[in-house]
Amino acid sequence: MPVEFLGIATTSDASETTERTTASFDKDYLLRIVRAHEHNDWTRVLFAYGSSGPEPSVLASYVAAHLDTVELLLAHRPNVSYPTFAAKSFATLDQLSQGRLSVHFITGGNDHEQQREGDTLTKDERYARTQEYIQVIKKAWTSAEPFDHEGTYYQLADFVAEIKPYEGRVPTISFGGSSAAAFQVGAAEADIYAVWGEPLASTSEQIETVHAAAAAAGRVTPPRIHAAFRPIIAPTEALAWEKADQVLGRIEARKAAAGGSISRRHPLTKPENAGSQRLLEIAARGDRHDSVLWTAPAKATGGAGNSNALVGTPEQVAEALLAYYDLGVRILSARGYDLLHDAADFGRYVIPLVREGVAQRDAELARESSDEADAERRAAAHAALARQGAIAAAAEAVA
Repeated sequence: MPVEFLGIATTSDASETTERTTASFDKDYLLRIVRAHEHNDWTRVLFAYGSSGPEPSVLASYVAAHLDTVELLLAHRPNVSYPTFAAKSFATLDQLSQGRLSVHFITGGNDHEQQREGDTLTKDERYARTQEYIQVIKKAWTSAEPFDHEGTYYQLADFVAEIKPYEGRVPTISFGGSSAAAFQVGAAEADIYAVWGEPLASTSEQIETVHAAAAAAGRVTPPRIHAAFRPIIAPTEALAWEKADQVLGRIEARKAAAGGSISRRHPLTKPENAGSQRLLEIAARGDRHDSVLWTAPAKATGGAGNSNALVGTPEQVAEALLAYYDLGVRILSARGYDLLHDAADFGRYVIPLVREGVAQRDAELARESSDEADAERRAAAHAALARQGAIAAAAEAVA
């Protein structure tokens, strides 16, 4: 099975560890970082969404006009537009990029952040709205005839979109979350279900939950699984952990300089969203899990988004990622702290090792499948010979 890699597209070089050295909006940096992903074998880049940030679909359009192969994952919140408008916008971008668009729907796990743009629904209401929103968009993408919709959150009459996605495709829909409502909606509607990087056992539990929710929704094929990590790599294990200690120190220094906060969007204690709560619970059990998973950055940032790290040599990190692949993870997100250089290094030193490991697994499965087919053919031949012998013996006995 193929493995895919997701990076980040940004308009500045700021991160949890780094004050920006670029302009706050630097379109040249945006192209540089996306080009670093494109040139180093990443599959796609994410255009993130925040209430105060630049509009990601415009950024994705700009990138699509300048770069030819990297795929575009557009984060989108349903509270910011009507689904018919969103469907047309996405289809237009998919046409401009010649089929390179995927959409990641964000329901919103922080009431205050949602309210910044006028969204006052409760969390459960937001999830119900997101499901209805996605369903309308899917119908707009695929329906050749005008249709009506009378739902809880949206009502429309006689709508048909003349603009459809590129060559009749339906862009991939991505979804994430760790609450019961998230699993119910995402498992029913999404092509990809995203989780944050957790220990292997916890990740396996989340995959089982997604699969069970998909089956309950009547799906034969569940969503593909996407897991997100922060890679910290170096030529030796000791250097990697030295680098990790520096990362943590820089996070703490930035927090201190900002008066103890790391983000306007995320509290350091008692986060509202279930995913961050899970990360903090795991971090409370210890800083290191499995082979190279490190939870100290999650603890330092209040479990803010993708915050658990994989620390080690490229070979160690690749082996850790392959362990997640063996669980069923097919999309690996790996955003570094030095955004540009870490994207290049991960692409040069880790991605080839993971792809090689996946190819070896595929080859072994093909051999096992071939051996099994040969065994079945031999068993069938023996059974046929046995039947022929039995028939001959019966005929001889009658004679």
